[in-house]
Amino acid sequence: MNGYVVRAVRGDEWQKVRDLRIDALRDPAASVAFLETVEQAEAKPDAVWRDRAAGVSHGRAARQFVAEAADGTWAGSVTVLVEEGGTTDFFERSVERAQGHVVGVFVRSGQRGIGLGEALFGAALGWAWSLREPALERVRLFVHEENARAEAFYRRCGFRASGVVVPVPGDASVKEREYVFPRPAGGPGA
Repeated sequence: MNGYVVRAVRGDEWQKVRDLRIDALRDPAASVAFLETVEQAEAKPDAVWRDRAAGVSHGRAARQFVAEAADGTWAGSVTVLVEEGGTTDFFERSVERAQGHVVGVFVRSGQRGIGLGEALFGAALGWAWSLREPALERVRLFVHEENARAEAFYRRCGFRASGVVVPVPGDASVKEREYVFPRPAGGPGA
């Protein structure tokens, strides 16, 4: 992890947000890790990427964290979306309580295994637990049923399978499992 800083994305970094996302979608595991293709991402106009970077750089709705090397290159990223109680989630299911939803988890293959993923999750969870009014009761994520490597990583980070299984949008024959990390007792905002 030496030589890297984990920090939130700034609103003006849309080109780096775009480039890292496209690189993530080119990863060999992308088909079981993301719900978007390289072609879909590359077809998006710059305005979409500008809006995305702005949206994940401030406020309560979302925050993206990156692991940045000393030379300014980004080695990985994780994003937390806030799902407010009383809304409907991506899977068109009712959200009963304020919670975080982790998406876009990626660490470049050459930087895996050195603690960047854990550092990114630490920053993401720290931000999620810092939110108040209402405080997030848990953070969740979904993992493709064939992505055992990701499942093992999420368990190491403290996430546990909830038992909820949902079909992958666009292919009901494939499932994703929900993993949750409950708000720590006595932690920030508790």
